[in-house]
Parts: sequence; C-alpha cells; structure tokens
Amino acid sequence: MQTIFIMVKCELGRAYQVADQAVQAVEQVSEVYSTSGEYDLLIKCYLPEDADIGHFVTETVQTLDGVKDTFTLIAFKAFS
Repeated sequence: MQTIFIMVKCELGRAYQVADQAVQAVEQVSEVYSTSGEYDLLIKCYLPEDADIGHFVTETVQTLDGVKDTFTLIAFKAFS
C-alpha cells in the first residue's frame, strides 16, 4: 500500500465542498484536513502498490469541482 498526501488549493469559498466531495467520491481517501497557509486542504490517501500516483492525482483529485491546484507528497515510512 502506498501512502500519499495531497495538498489542495481550492477556489475561493469552496474548501468545504471540495473536502466533502473527496471524502464521499474518492474511495482511496482516508482523511481530509483543513489547513491554514498556502493550501486549503490536506488529503491523506492509500493507493495499491501498483497504482500510478500521477494518474490518480490528475484524473481523480484534480478533477474534483472547485480544485485549483495540488501538491503531492509521497510518504515512505510511518513512525509511531
């Protein structure tokens, strides 16, 4: 399983709608957080090992209504 974090810039006033869409429409989404600063949302996703991250982000997340821009981080190891 691959873990990725996607930081999302939303159109003005659309962050809550984008967050709701991500949780309801994208099964790979684990958690969505609102954030302050340059990006509006932080989305945590789990993808199968053989999944193409680029295709997932561009075809699934960037096409959500209200998304302006994304920045993707790939996680390698979780520490607890």
